[in-house]
Amino acid sequence: MKIGIIGFPRTGKTTVFNALTRSEIPTEKFAGRSTKTNIGVAKVRDERLGTLTEMHHPKKITPATVEYVDLPGFEKGKGAPAAYLNEFKGLDALLHVVRGFEDADIPHAFPTIDPARDIAALETELLLVDMAATETRIARIEADLRKKKDPQAEAELALVKRFASVLEAERPLRAESWDEEQLQRVRGMAFLTLKPVLHVVNLPDTAAGKDPLEGMGLDRFASTPRTGVTFLMGKAEEEISRLSPEDARAFLEDLGLAEATADRVAAASYALLDLVSFLTAGEPEVRAWPIPRGTTARKAAGRIHSDIERGFIRAEVVAFADLVAAGSSNAAKDRGLLRLEGKDYIVQDGDVIMFRFNV
Repeated sequence: MKIGIIGFPRTGKTTVFNALTRSEIPTEKFAGRSTKTNIGVAKVRDERLGTLTEMHHPKKITPATVEYVDLPGFEKGKGAPAAYLNEFKGLDALLHVVRGFEDADIPHAFPTIDPARDIAALETELLLVDMAATETRIARIEADLRKKKDPQAEAELALVKRFASVLEAERPLRAESWDEEQLQRVRGMAFLTLKPVLHVVNLPDTAAGKDPLEGMGLDRFASTPRTGVTFLMGKAEEEISRLSPEDARAFLEDLGLAEATADRVAAASYALLDLVSFLTAGEPEVRAWPIPRGTTARKAAGRIHSDIERGFIRAEVVAFADLVAAGSSNAAKDRGLLRLEGKDYIVQDGDVIMFRFNV
């Protein structure tokens, strides 16, 4: 999955990118003027992999990952940088970095620090981009229909007009329900407000040890479908990401944190897309495989290799909790905890699976 990091200039987007992906992009180059994009990968922390590693002693451990793209900042009142609109087409979701820190040396796009106001302002920018896209598309389809009648074009026109009415009501498209056929019709347009979004308030180190978002008025955003709100202490997390595991733990203890908030943000990004993980375990590798919730066993097999999906026979499945309780795969089998499932079985989060196939 691919998530775009967006926001207004000087909110700490690249600092957050560095913290999440353990990159070292110089932030002094990003004073709101950069037109460069950066790509990095964050591992999704999953303690189940550690347990399976103790059982199987694999040669390789592969967690689920999130790919982040650090995009140029939005200028207030100007929407997304036009030259980079194509970058949004390949994104599965957006991560919006919101400024929550004071720094006299880094001017803000707004006169004060107010995350609720800034989230609303960014949502407006996204709405304006999508409204312009619907206007252009409607005009183009209507021009085509004047030349030639086309039922498919008429259906698309009706749908895009529905989108336009939602946007004109100042509601993001993600707040409405759309079926798969409708989404397929507009897939090439990459509407920004249709994408899930995680608003991440970038806070100073002094925010540790309390509920830093309390009283900020962010509940109304968190209640919108396919929208999340969380926080991260960007500068501290960027430093932590460059330390050894031992030094990182000591730093976290000094801040009064049980875990790196960067790990929590990566997990929240993963959850935002309603993904779950099934697990494979053996001596060669212990691995987490991300799939959309509701995926069938046969489709899940295809995540590993298309040949396994094509030649699918059955899935040998044991729930992670049952495997741990049994102590080993053989013990789970002896206790009747290992099940044989067919191609239409809906894979659950934490299922440990071995696929049987023949091609």
